[in-house]
Amino acid sequence: MAHYFLFPEKDATIYSHPQRSILNSSLDEILTITDEDYLGRKYPSRILIQFNNNEVNNVINNKVTGDFSASLHLWQTEHVNLALDQHLELYPLAESWNNGTGRYNNIPVSSDGVSWDHPISTDDGGTWDISSYGTGITGSWSASAAGGGSWYTGSGFEVNKTYGYGDVLDLSFDVTLPIIKHYSGSYLSATYPDGVDNNGFILKRSSSQEFNDIEDGALNFFSLDTHTIYPPYLDISWDDSVYNTEFATDDTILKSGDIFVTLRNNKEKYKKEEEITFRLNVRELYPTRRFVTSSNYLDIKYFTSKSYYSLIDYATEETIIPFDEYTKLSADNQGMYFKLYMNGLQEGRYYKLLFKHENNDGITIFDENYYFNITRS
Repeated sequence: MAHYFLFPEKDATIYSHPQRSILNSSLDEILTITDEDYLGRKYPSRILIQFNNNEVNNVINNKVTGDFSASLHLWQTEHVNLALDQHLELYPLAESWNNGTGRYNNIPVSSDGVSWDHPISTDDGGTWDISSYGTGITGSWSASAAGGGSWYTGSGFEVNKTYGYGDVLDLSFDVTLPIIKHYSGSYLSATYPDGVDNNGFILKRSSSQEFNDIEDGALNFFSLDTHTIYPPYLDISWDDSVYNTEFATDDTILKSGDIFVTLRNNKEKYKKEEEITFRLNVRELYPTRRFVTSSNYLDIKYFTSKSYYSLIDYATEETIIPFDEYTKLSADNQGMYFKLYMNGLQEGRYYKLLFKHENNDGITIFDENYYFNITRS
C-alpha cells in the first residue's frame, strides 16, 4: 500500500474586511477563517491553497496503480472564540491567482498578490469574475463585500464538513473527486463537468455562517510558510500491495503463537527523494524444535494478509500514516515488505514504524523502536 505526500506551491488568506480587501497575506505563517467586525457588521475571510499540477499528474501517472484516494490536510493552531458548530465548504477555484509576497501586518499594506478584491494583484487591476459566471461556476456575493473568488459547483466538486464542539479541528477533506476533475482537465483535456483547470481550492465557512453577523470565531491553521513541522499537505493513497499465496501458504503463515519481527534493510538515514522498499524478518519467537541441518531461524515466515504498517513522528508521537486500507503489507518469495515514499517527510525528523498483525490470537501491534531519520540534502 502507498501514501504519497505533496506540499502546496502556494496558499493565502483573503479578507473581506473593507480595510483589508486588497491585502495580500501569502507569506503569513497562519491561514485563518474568521469573521472580523467593522462598524457593527461581520466580514469573513477565506483560504486559498494550490498544489503543483505537474506534481499531482506525475504521481497519478507514474506512481499510482489502480484506483486512488486524495485527502487535503491542515493542522490546527490556537483557534479563538469558536461557535459550537463549524460548517466548512471546499471547492475547486475557477480562476488562476498570484501568490504575492505580503503579510497581514505589513505597513504599508502589500497588494502584489491575491486578495479579496483581486486574483492577481491590485496593480493588475483585474477583479474576481463575479459579474457573469461561466458554466458551472458560482461565488458568493454581498453588497458590502463583493469579491472573494469564484469556484466550480456540481456533482463531484463540493466537499462539506461539519465540526462540532469537542471535535479535533485538524482538517481532513476527501478531495478525490475534485483531484480527478483537475487531472482530467489538465492531462486528458476534459471540460466541465468532467474536467476543469487546476487553480487550487477555496476553503470557507458555509454561506449560512459567513454573512450572518454572528460571531463564529477564528479557525487558524499552519500555512506553507510555517516554521513548524505542520504545513498543509495533499495525501494521495492507493493499493499497491501484492500478497502472493504461492509463498505465503498455510505452512508458512503464522496464524497463532508469539512472533518476533525485525526490519531487515533499515539504513536508519534517508533523503527525501528516496523511495524505499522495507523488508521484514518475521518468525516464531519460539520455533518448534526440528532435527534439520539448517537453522529454524532462517525459514521465511509470513504475517496473515491482515497486516499493516503505520508511521509515527518519533518526538511528538503524532500519527503521520495510520493503519488503514492503504498500508497493507505485501508478501513475496523473500517475505513481507512495503514501499515508503520519503518525499512528504520533514528533514531532520525521526520517524518510527509500527506493524499491526491480525491472526487467530487477535490483533498485535509491534512497536520495537524501528526508527529512521530524514537527513538534510
